[in-house]
Amino acid sequence: MLLENDLTFTKQVSRNYDDRFAVAGAKIGAVYNLRIAPNFSVTSGPNLAVQNYTETQFPITVNQQKHIDVSFSSAELTLSMQDFSERVLAPQIAQLANAIDADGLAQYVNVYKSVGVPGTPNTTFAPFLAAGVALDNSGTPRDRDRAIVLSPQGQADAVGGQFTTVFNDQDTVGKQYKNGTMGPALGFKWSMDQNVASLVSGPMGGTPVISGAGQTGATLTVTGWTAAAASRLLGGETFTLPAVFEVNPMSRTSVGKLQSFTVTGPVASDGAGAATIPISPSIVTTGTGQTVTASPANGAALTFTSGAANTSVPVGLAFHKQAFAFVAVDLEDVSKYGAWGSRVSDPQIGLSVRVTRQYAIGSDTVPCRIN
Repeated sequence: MLLENDLTFTKQVSRNYDDRFAVAGAKIGAVYNLRIAPNFSVTSGPNLAVQNYTETQFPITVNQQKHIDVSFSSAELTLSMQDFSERVLAPQIAQLANAIDADGLAQYVNVYKSVGVPGTPNTTFAPFLAAGVALDNSGTPRDRDRAIVLSPQGQADAVGGQFTTVFNDQDTVGKQYKNGTMGPALGFKWSMDQNVASLVSGPMGGTPVISGAGQTGATLTVTGWTAAAASRLLGGETFTLPAVFEVNPMSRTSVGKLQSFTVTGPVASDGAGAATIPISPSIVTTGTGQTVTASPANGAALTFTSGAANTSVPVGLAFHKQAFAFVAVDLEDVSKYGAWGSRVSDPQIGLSVRVTRQYAIGSDTVPCRIN
């Protein structure tokens, strides 16, 4: 219960508990497969046009084993459950929850849409409404599962901006005044998380342009960088390309906005100023997985939208619950090795926690490991 209550970002995303490991326990490297529903094409006319139902599986490798290791004296273990929870467990579980949230928020590098002006406080409706538009253009459901997570300063800017003077919902305004938080607004559930990551832009350099027409897929060949530089981009930077428009994934028609691409890994340039940039989304110009109206033209210039070179800006996230997945599995029961252990799992909230402890007779202490 403590872990569930202390989560912020992770509380807003899809959570999956895999009970395959409930008996034997999971090992580092265990794989959980998420199923992704396919898109289809609509056919006109009376003739049958059968399409294959191909359900994609996206593998998530469970390779993060978060834990806090402490030692209790026998006197501390005599505390009442309430005292023990408040004084001993609560601060440790809060740190564990922060570590989990930080890992999730670091996934911003895989998000390829961005709104707002880097370095400019978001004190008006505009950037948050633009975030809603970006989700709409992506075919994201308009339901109660949309969320926004901001940094402490980002939330302060939002609450202190036009929201307090323009909003008509008196109950919401009252809570903003009393708690300094946004609450539900503009179609989102709002949260503050001090673990919001900061995007650090690389040194860039030169005038990068597309090298070769007709490129598709998850990489772009670019030239025009400063030559022989070990680091041009660090990953997470976003950019657009002229005449390469985003398409709605349902209708596969242009939404009238340039597609935004994110750099998914570090980029270095060679001696001629050329580089290969890993990107998301992949450039797909036809079919049910289409992402853009056309591939970029040879010589098309990259316009970066994530901020100037060598700058750092916090990256809030606006997303739907199904955009991210947190997977929990049961670790092995180690009581068979002589340690006292307790493992608690809750499939409904998608969490699993194991506590293991042993008595150290030499110091009258009980070392404890919380996973």
